[in-house]
Formats: sequence, structure tokens, C-alpha cells
Amino acid sequence: MSSSALMATYSPPDILFERGDGAYLMTQDGDKYLDFITGIAVSAFGHNHPHLVAALIDQAGKYWHSSNMFRIESAEILAERLTKHTFADRAYFANSGGEAVEAGLKMMRRYHFDAGDTKRTRIIGMKNSFHGRTIATVAAAGNPAHVKGFFEGDLGFDHVSYGDIDALRAAITDETAGVILEPVQGEGGVLPAPEGYMNAVRKLCDETGILFMVDEIQCGMGRTGKLFAYEWSDIEPDILAAAKGLGGGFPIGACLATEKVAACMVVGTHGSTFGGNPLATRVGNAVLDLVLEDGLLDQVCRHSETLKSGLQDLVDLHPDKLTAVQGLGLMVGIKCKVPNVDLLVKLRDNKLLTGRAGTDVLRLLPPLNLTDAHIDEALGILNKTLKNW
Repeated sequence: MSSSALMATYSPPDILFERGDGAYLMTQDGDKYLDFITGIAVSAFGHNHPHLVAALIDQAGKYWHSSNMFRIESAEILAERLTKHTFADRAYFANSGGEAVEAGLKMMRRYHFDAGDTKRTRIIGMKNSFHGRTIATVAAAGNPAHVKGFFEGDLGFDHVSYGDIDALRAAITDETAGVILEPVQGEGGVLPAPEGYMNAVRKLCDETGILFMVDEIQCGMGRTGKLFAYEWSDIEPDILAAAKGLGGGFPIGACLATEKVAACMVVGTHGSTFGGNPLATRVGNAVLDLVLEDGLLDQVCRHSETLKSGLQDLVDLHPDKLTAVQGLGLMVGIKCKVPNVDLLVKLRDNKLLTGRAGTDVLRLLPPLNLTDAHIDEALGILNKTLKNW
């Protein structure tokens, strides 16, 4: 079937998946692929997980939508659970990561407006970051390729190098409202924040009276071995954006905030017709059941070490093609000497699905509930592909 009616914003390979089972996707032609990209960290527990399927089917048989004109029990429950297990006191639900970030950006500006400091509207983002594809989230990241042709000027955003606390300090003025960053940069190369950087940012924000927002759309929901990656630094942000793995494949985003900050978001300041709908929040609760299950996060850490150790062996075996392994938890990047796009295609031809980040990194985002056998299979395909390059 032709896809010519679709806008040409994507360029997918000529593969049509028909169904999924655990860590695998199967095509209409019967080919079976090991999925180590999981829809870019979305299908956190693989495909067709019985607990998630049961939750969705049960809610689908009741009612799908009422809008936020009315209370939604599963949204209230999910908000209570997310705030119980994080720094936050309040949650706002949207349909995507970009929308969750938008809510946080608005909150940073509105917080200072309500405090009477109306000139504090500028927000500092990090170079090589990614926060979504809306006008505001593109401006927050500042990638020239994503900005081109959509707007002129900076829309109130400044940008500094990731990990450079001195540059951040120098960029803060009496017009700065806050800072937004990813604890692990995803599109920018699967780069964790340098040791001590998150703590230094938190201290600097406290000293200057600005807000600290973390974008955990990709690195959150257990991906790094903690519920959220900021926990590795033993700090608390003011605002957090989550999405992707939160719905396990069903679209949902969340913006979490402290009571002090969220108090500015009153009736009329923000909203979403679909945000926090019964289907999405019911599945979100089912995902949280799995993430919070005893031993899951420890298992993520164990499998991360196994995978990274095996990948380092491949770097040592193929130094002409690979140079380093980086990342945190099951958010893994392999720095390449060969073109990462070419490696991705060759791996896909050998039935392993991966992604890329930046210009020279192969990205692996396997299911959180993968097994040692899945890791062995992936390493075997990688080794075979590199040998036969």
C-alpha cells in the first residue's frame, strides 16, 4: 500500500510490522526483529505486555473520554502515585513529551509573573539538547536545523554548553526565569550529565532565585535504573517533564512540579482536551505497577552492566569501527568511527532494531524487562555485522 498521502516528514524503511511479542516485532512477511530501540524508549516493557493490554482493554470497555470538564479517577490515582514517588506535589497530564515540556516552560514564566518579577521571562537551555518539535520546545533546544524556516529571533531562550557550569553562571541575568536540561542528553549523543553538574545547577538556581526544570521524557520511568534520572544526583528539581515510557506505547505526557511552583497554574492558565484521559492514565498506572515492582530497577542496573560490558568487548574487538560505550542504565550509546546510519541499516538487515543519536552514536534503548538471552542475541548480531562490514 502506498504511503504517498502522508506528509514527507519521515523516511521509514520499507518494513510493515504486524504484531509484537515481548522484545520482538514481526512483519507481515513473517520476519522477526529484536527491538532494541522500543519506539525511542516508548515501549518500555516491550510489546503486547499482558498487564498493559488488560488495563487498556478493561478501560476501553468502560468509557474512553469525558475531557477534564469532569474528574477522571485514573488520572487522580496516577498523579498521587507519581508525586508520592518523586519530589513533586502536583501533576499535569498531556498527550506527549513536547506538550509536557510546554507546560513546564509556561510554568517557569508564570511563576515569576505571579511573584511580581515580570521581567524574568528568559529560559536557558543546553546546546545539543532536544525537547520536542513545537515552536517553544524547538526554541528551547535551539538546534538551527529544527529552527530553520519557522521563526526569527530566540523567542526568549538562551543556550550554553551542556556540563559547563561557568557558562551557565555567566548566562544568568535578572531576566532569567529558569534552566531546562536533560539529565541524560538523548538526541545529543546519549550523554549523562558530568559528575557533580546537576548538583551545581541546583545550587546555582537556588542562589539566583530561578527554577530548575529537568526533561526526563527519554531518561525517565526507570530507563536509567532509577524511577527518574535526577535521583542519581541526590537533588530535587522544581519541574520535571515525563512521557515516552510512562504510557508503555500509549500516548501520555506528564509535567510534575512542587506545590510552590505549581500554585501559579490555576483555572484558565493551561489545559488539554485529551490530556489525562481515562485510557492513557489507566495504562500509565499499569506501567507504574511494573516499574515499581520489587527488583525491577535493580534488574535494569544489572542488565545495563551486562550489556555495557559486552559492548565494551565489541569496542575492543573492532577498534577500527567503534570507539566507546556511554550512557546510563538501559539508555546506551556506542560511539562509532563508521557512519552510524550505515551501521543502523546493516543491523536492521540482520534483524536488530537500533537508533542513532547525533552524528556518530548508535543508540540502544531495549525493553526494561529484557533478559540475558536478549542481550546475548543483540551482541551476537552486532559482532556478526561488524565482522562482515
